[in-house]
Amino acid sequence: MPPKQRKIAIMGYRSVGKSSLSIQFVEGQFVDSYDPTIENTFTKSTRVNSQDYEVKLVDTAGQDEYSIFPTQYSMDIHGYVLVYSITSAKSFEVVQIIYDKLLDITGKVHVPIVLVGNKTDLYVDRMITTEQGKRLADSWHAAFLETSAKQNESVADIFHTLLIEIEKADGNVQEKSNCIIS
Repeated sequence: MPPKQRKIAIMGYRSVGKSSLSIQFVEGQFVDSYDPTIENTFTKSTRVNSQDYEVKLVDTAGQDEYSIFPTQYSMDIHGYVLVYSITSAKSFEVVQIIYDKLLDITGKVHVPIVLVGNKTDLYVDRMITTEQGKRLADSWHAAFLETSAKQNESVADIFHTLLIEIEKADGNVQEKSNCIIS
């Protein structure tokens, strides 16, 4: 069976680690780059629940509360990774604005999303609690993960979780049934 093509956009405020997460997932290395991203696309093959995927990651330039939501991020995109830094209250606010713009522009009530609180390795500087992140994700009916691109903690989980969310949105996931045939 040919792999399913899935396109994922990674969005969030500047300097929250969008590129670091992308590169960690695709190349398995942490790049401590301080160059603001213009926009990059990465491709990676991965397997989830015995289905092969060809994943295109669109690593977007950092958004702020004033940036216009670029329409190209609403077309042909199957799911979104919305990233904030656990050390930045501003990035947590901005991710909520991005989410609202996303729903406006896609015109959908439910979009497959994984909300990511990145930079857990900087726990001493934490400003956003895990509970706050979880509450926000729950209010969106989105999946939630806290990660560290630097320590490669839960990075692959972001994309695997999102692929499952995309399949659910497409109605392709069989919920595990509890029937036992004896």
